[in-house]
Amino acid sequence: MNKHHPYEVRLATHADLPGARSVMLDTFYREFGHGYRPQWHTDVIDLAGAYLDTPKHALFVAVDGDEVVGTTAVRAQGPASPPHPAWIAERYSGDRTAQLFRVYVRAEHRRRGLARELVDAAVRFIAETPGYEQIYLHTDTRVAGAEAFWRSVAVEVCDARDGDPDRHQTVHFEIPVPVLAGAGEAR
Repeated sequence: MNKHHPYEVRLATHADLPGARSVMLDTFYREFGHGYRPQWHTDVIDLAGAYLDTPKHALFVAVDGDEVVGTTAVRAQGPASPPHPAWIAERYSGDRTAQLFRVYVRAEHRRRGLARELVDAAVRFIAETPGYEQIYLHTDTRVAGAEAFWRSVAVEVCDARDGDPDRHQTVHFEIPVPVLAGAGEAR
């Protein structure tokens, strides 16, 4: 737990999966306005298979007591093209790319540093996991606060906004993989 708030940020357990799924589905419906889409969200149906049972993958949760209020996931895969530009998919292809997914915090728990703690935990996991060479993520800038948050922790790679406010307004980012003491030899 952080001395500034009562939350615990940690790797998810099987017991956390229903709460994590709820955070994700609520985000799809309430924040994104499009709901669950099988072509984009298959991991949410099988969180254990996607994150707990797959090497190099992880799911982190922020919990308040026994309630999951935030999530962040790591997968060993790059973005797909389409919908993303082909050069982005090529640049981040393969399992040497750690992609951050599902960085969501329930609205009533925001502005307390949870997203940053979740991302920091994911980045530490990536740095400690042999084989990762880069960290990639993308965000829809229509989500309040998302772009400013990512600009505070990542470097923009491509602004792919197309000017159509009814479509995703995506910006692609990269976070440098930190070299931890003693971990450099494992790469």
